[in-house]
Amino acid sequence: MSEQSSTPVAKAAKAVKAGKPESHLALVRRARRINRELAEVYPYAHPELDFENPFQLLVATVLSAQTTDLRVNQTTPALFRAYPTPDEMAAADPEALEQLIRPTGFFRAKARSLLGLSAALRDRFDGEVPGRLDDLVTLPGVGRKTANVVLGNAFGVPGVTVDTHFGRLVRRWKWTTQEDPEKVETEVCALFPKSDWTMLSHRIIFHGRRICHARKPACGACPIAPLCPSYGEGETDPEKAQKLLKYEMGGQPGQRLKPPPDFPGKAAPALGTP
Repeated sequence: MSEQSSTPVAKAAKAVKAGKPESHLALVRRARRINRELAEVYPYAHPELDFENPFQLLVATVLSAQTTDLRVNQTTPALFRAYPTPDEMAAADPEALEQLIRPTGFFRAKARSLLGLSAALRDRFDGEVPGRLDDLVTLPGVGRKTANVVLGNAFGVPGVTVDTHFGRLVRRWKWTTQEDPEKVETEVCALFPKSDWTMLSHRIIFHGRRICHARKPACGACPIAPLCPSYGEGETDPEKAQKLLKYEMGGQPGQRLKPPPDFPGKAAPALGTP
């Protein structure tokens, strides 16, 4: 970290923290340096929802609103056993569907979205999840964030996923001052080649969940601290910061019951496991 803190990019971050203006070129360099550093920290970054096909990812992403990916992953195995296809989910009894997804919260509204999007897939897309953003956002309960998750991870179409973690971090890093997710997406996308967008999203979301927390970021344990103009907003003492780390970086299971083979932590427990 001491070597990194003396680089031109790190000096630029200090200047931004001090309130000095940053040129667009300097911003691009600093943003891309942060992305490279995060790639070294999280070489295994991945979508943290369990899925086996585009339909499962679409449903899981809709369920992930206002809850954790872990709770969704603990809920979807029974859901997909009962309704493995859009046709079967569209025909589901609403109350039975609600009971299956109850652990994710807001289950009545989510059930309406799942029934609506499943019927739309059945009636307008021959039971297949479309691979175009313009089509995905016409489905009930599906906005740009959900569409980009599905496109990037089920179809290999690059996209930036602006969830709460992503928005919080890119504002802390002064990549943008925007609050509107679509404007955040536009400004961040302009800093990176399109081929970086999907993995950039995973790395930033990983970092937000594990180290750069909303209320008390673990600044003293952050590998990109010298590049961050908001360093010091959280705990800077290394020992105290280490205790704030979450998931596999703190020795705990990650979010997925079926993580990728290169994931360094343990798989999360199934629903009801003590």
